[in-house]
Amino acid sequence: MSENGAPDLNRRGFLQTGAAATALGLATSATGLAAPAVAAKPAVLPRRPLGKTGVDVTILNQGTWKSPDSLDRLLRMGYASGIRYIDTADCYGSEPGIAKWFEAMPAGTRKEIFLATKDHPRTPRDLIAQLDHRLAALKTDYVDLIFIHGIGGRDKLDWPKSKEFKETAEAIKKSGKARFVGFSCHDALKVEFLKSAAQGGFVDVIMVAYTPTWLDKGQEMDRALDACHKAGIGLVSMKQVAGNTEKFLKEVPKHVPSMQERGLTGYQALLHAVWTDERISSSCVSMRNTDQLRENLHAARVFEPLKQAEMDGLRDALLAAGPTFCANCDGSCSRAAGTDADLGNLTRLLTYHDHYGFRSDARRLYAELDESARDWKGADLEAARQACHSKLDFAGLLPRVDRDLA
Repeated sequence: MSENGAPDLNRRGFLQTGAAATALGLATSATGLAAPAVAAKPAVLPRRPLGKTGVDVTILNQGTWKSPDSLDRLLRMGYASGIRYIDTADCYGSEPGIAKWFEAMPAGTRKEIFLATKDHPRTPRDLIAQLDHRLAALKTDYVDLIFIHGIGGRDKLDWPKSKEFKETAEAIKKSGKARFVGFSCHDALKVEFLKSAAQGGFVDVIMVAYTPTWLDKGQEMDRALDACHKAGIGLVSMKQVAGNTEKFLKEVPKHVPSMQERGLTGYQALLHAVWTDERISSSCVSMRNTDQLRENLHAARVFEPLKQAEMDGLRDALLAAGPTFCANCDGSCSRAAGTDADLGNLTRLLTYHDHYGFRSDARRLYAELDESARDWKGADLEAARQACHSKLDFAGLLPRVDRDLA
């Protein structure tokens, strides 16, 4: 699994080649000659209901990014291997490539794909016009799901239960240009956004930063997810990896030997941990090459719910690796530190820079933050670490933020 641009280490022993063979549609005889192509059974991945939408989606969905040279190959391989959910956005640079892929594929392929995209409206109503731009970029008459991208900020907390957003969602769905409407969120206020959506009752889907190994039963995030699930809102996870991935790979066999015995990498084990939570319908994972795609596909095919001891071991492995990003950040770190600085967001952007390979994007997003959100000087960083669900080493991370992102 990759949500970053880090090199793939210690992976090839775990990767399966069946998907590649299916994608090629060829078999090789014992003589070494290509045997006639045979009709293969359609690839199947597990599916789950997406809230109360009435749609079942594959538990693995294909996140896309700016990869013009490899996107077509990755989409073809993902499709041949059973993925039927593709995720993009206005700022990912992948919409034109997805449009070309649909044009080159057999008629009817578009109807098989659950296609989600996103945009950044200043008001909920702006999403109506922005959707037309997304459809034009994708060269399609409709998408299955349109998200408000990265909803965040205290001034937007009422959006998920507001009359304006409800009327916007109803207008979009009535137009037939999108079947469902939702929002994505990795803001420190995401617990409040989840609660707001559950109260509003009209949001169809939420994509949320989520690391199940940090999720204690009964804590605020757990209760918020419960409220959304009970309200019939489809939940999609993202940002499952918390940085420092190379060290994490080395730590997993020490802390969870059963994963190695089952032939699973640390990345695959994390996906199994996510899917163990039946509230999560699908996981959005950005896959940059065929090795990563095969690894994630294999994880989906062999998924079995993890035992609590295995979940605890993965948490220990992540802590030992020294995470740089807390997917379940709820702002408790900043509150405990007595600062207005957005500590969770600062470390998220550092993770983008250091581990995901999005250096220019990380600097741009950092520059867009208010000065008060960037100024962590005078904060009690040890109190912040103690309050953080992931026990981030803020004293070590924040000076690197100032050095590399400013």
